[in-house]
Amino acid sequence: MSNLLTITKPDDWHLHLRDGEMLAAVLPYTSNVFSRAVVMPNLSPPVNTIAKANDYRQRIVASLPSGAVFTPLMTCYLTDNLDSKELLEGHREGVFTAAKLYPAGATYNSDSGVSAVTKIYPVLETLQTIGAPLLVHGEVVDPDIDIFDREAVFIERVMIPIRRDFPALRIVFEHVTTREAVQYVESQNKGVAATITPHHLIINRNAIFAGGIRPDRYCLPVAKRETHRLALRRAATSGDRRFFLGTDSAPHLDRLKYAECGCAGIFNAPTALSCYAQVFDEENALDKLEAFASLNGPEFYKLPINTETITLAKSQHTVPNEISVSGDRVRVFDPQPLDWAIV
Repeated sequence: MSNLLTITKPDDWHLHLRDGEMLAAVLPYTSNVFSRAVVMPNLSPPVNTIAKANDYRQRIVASLPSGAVFTPLMTCYLTDNLDSKELLEGHREGVFTAAKLYPAGATYNSDSGVSAVTKIYPVLETLQTIGAPLLVHGEVVDPDIDIFDREAVFIERVMIPIRRDFPALRIVFEHVTTREAVQYVESQNKGVAATITPHHLIINRNAIFAGGIRPDRYCLPVAKRETHRLALRRAATSGDRRFFLGTDSAPHLDRLKYAECGCAGIFNAPTALSCYAQVFDEENALDKLEAFASLNGPEFYKLPINTETITLAKSQHTVPNEISVSGDRVRVFDPQPLDWAIV
């Protein structure tokens, strides 16, 4: 087997860039590797108008390193009272690529999210009509539901009713973490797809407690049992076009991550593509990495495939385990050793 692997330049179909100094610090790690990225709208306040999305996109473009060629794809943060006309017009103007459903309180900066999915049925009807994808954070937030079961319950309570009532709506089940989610996507037609993160392919829930509490391994949805991790690896490396790359890279300063009530999120942008290559190599599926990373996402989003390429070399290397931001640091997801490096 060759120690070099060249693939079509990939895109990241699920990314958190934050804002301000954090945006400027983390963006180069994505723009150096990916041509496009679907940018999450969970700022404070959320990105839920055309004006806010345009302003945020301009700040992203202004923060790009000199000479970088990168396209941010903006999303609309859905709320109980969002006017469908805002979404419709934003899509027509080329501002909104998709709309994001956060169950209220499900994750970081999601308090303004949707309290009951029936409240956004007019918006879902609009999305179905215009053909724009609905991106879902697939967890219920009921306190009586075990945190490790929230994704499976979401399928029963939310996904199945949405698919019943809006059969032509295109949905991305983002950052899936369970065997049940994989099986659900596999049972659907091409109108449902899923993104899979590098960290959920590499760690299971034991990693959160390895040697003590590990806030750097805490994300939402949380990592699950080993049986679920193996199901994700099978899906990602299967060649099934409904699964594609979405890093869910989510940086937080240490003072917020290692706090009394620490933030959920794993910053993996510096290592993501190397991690994916390592997983596909371990599963004897390097021939399927290009489809997962570079082809399936554009096909689902109905966007052109990138014309550039990127090359990885099989060579053990280390990466910095943190970056400096605002006088603090952000930890990098760095499973060692990493056997693939970007040339």
